[in-house]
Amino acid sequence: MNKSKRFLFTLSIMLIISLFLGACSGAKETDSKKKDSGATGQKELVFGRGGDSTSLDPATTTEGESFKVTENIFEKLINFGEGNTELEEGLALDWEMSEDGLVYTFNLREGVKFHDGTDFNAEAVVYNFERWIKGNTGVSGDDTPFPYFQSQFGDIIKEVKAVEEYKVQFTLNRPQAVFLKNLAMSPFVIASPTALEKHGDKFSEHPVGTGPFKFIEWKRNDKIVIEKFEDYWMEGYPKLDRIIFRSIPENSARLNALKTGEVDLIDGVNFSDVPQIKEDANLQIFSRPSLNVAYLGLTATRGPLTDKKVRQALNYAVDKETLITAFYEGYAQPAKNPMPPVIAGYNDKIEDYPFDLEKAKELLTEAGYPDGFEMELWAMPVPRDYMPDGQKVAEAIKSNFEKIGVKVKIVSYEWGTYLEKAAAGEADSFLLGWTGDNGDADNFLYVLLDEDNIGTNNYTYYKNSELHQILIEAQAEVDEGKREELYQKAQEIIKDDAPWIPLVHSEPVLAGSANITGLTLQPTGSDKLHKAEFK
Repeated sequence: MNKSKRFLFTLSIMLIISLFLGACSGAKETDSKKKDSGATGQKELVFGRGGDSTSLDPATTTEGESFKVTENIFEKLINFGEGNTELEEGLALDWEMSEDGLVYTFNLREGVKFHDGTDFNAEAVVYNFERWIKGNTGVSGDDTPFPYFQSQFGDIIKEVKAVEEYKVQFTLNRPQAVFLKNLAMSPFVIASPTALEKHGDKFSEHPVGTGPFKFIEWKRNDKIVIEKFEDYWMEGYPKLDRIIFRSIPENSARLNALKTGEVDLIDGVNFSDVPQIKEDANLQIFSRPSLNVAYLGLTATRGPLTDKKVRQALNYAVDKETLITAFYEGYAQPAKNPMPPVIAGYNDKIEDYPFDLEKAKELLTEAGYPDGFEMELWAMPVPRDYMPDGQKVAEAIKSNFEKIGVKVKIVSYEWGTYLEKAAAGEADSFLLGWTGDNGDADNFLYVLLDEDNIGTNNYTYYKNSELHQILIEAQAEVDEGKREELYQKAQEIIKDDAPWIPLVHSEPVLAGSANITGLTLQPTGSDKLHKAEFK
């Protein structure tokens, strides 16, 4: 080849390469602009959250990180309405109750498939409830109850039977006023009996439900991936093809990940960051209806805390207003009862323990601790709507306690271990909180503070026989006025016994990309994401 031909050939090759690279570059730039502009087409949502799930079997856990995921894999007989706790159809189309309140009959949705291809029917419902009633006998080899089932139903359910292929009937031992609301709670989903038999105690790692998304992958402390279930019964849903739940423990790191586009949605937003998020045109704030309480639990079986006067003294020693100013930026109100004011039966006549260090010292002296004592205070290792920074809140409370001579050692553990050890009664005092599951007082007072639930959700090991009788009576009372009176009396007893220091009721916020639409947050904290999409 002569020089002129070689030059033309080289020039042609360079021109082809240049055009190819330019096209590639242009394609990448277009894709980038497409995502940045929020144009339609994005089908994957990355949800940055403060901690990993502890279990993907809803029956075995009580914590919100798990329910954030499982609420989208599984379904229940009854749903809550969008943004409220009103009852709506779910896997059951309708239901009726007998006059004596002991028999409930449900007509089930037909044509629904589990993710493994098996059929949802009445027998599947019976299988799940019989599993919960038996407890963990067939799984872990002991008779440990499933925590939420024990808390919400106990020995209420006498029998569950399939009347027809798509009709199931529940017979109760005694009436339960909150029976239907309990069924709408996140733990009581209907799982595939086939998958439960196949995976046994590993079902938590292989969850199979009827929900809009199916489980794909779980890398511990990193991510959980769920994908669109093509055979989902609700036509046109879900809108997204894939959701990735990313564990990013630090609040600031999650916000940075949102700003850079690494994630599309985050929870555990520092309230101090809300103004800057609102000013960013690429972001938006989502507000959750408030249905929570943050508290410091005082384990009533440990050391000086066995004395009611000591627990009362510690209540006097916490400055709640300062906590709200320092850590909630006004997005909270002081808590004086174990349940929020929006719940029917809330006792607003109760007067909170004021911040009074001298009164606290006086009570400690009366209890025989004029020089105080030593104890551990456990700090939550993950952020929650009701507790944005457990470590800092613990440090502030420690400072208050040391002013009355109570020397505090702050302790923390990995989230799953924290819950397990606290449930076993190993903490002197511990920071926790609760987001209501069904909008009823029973879900706060009975579940968290009754003697029936010691070792499950009653981490303080507090018991009071009078309180127990009131709470059991309230469960069976169908007259709402009488139920409210019973719960108001219960709160008076709890206030005096002081097993908790109720801290705040927060007004939770999430932050997300400005082009997310169709997202409605539930007051229960367990959000369905099947209608979410990118506009």
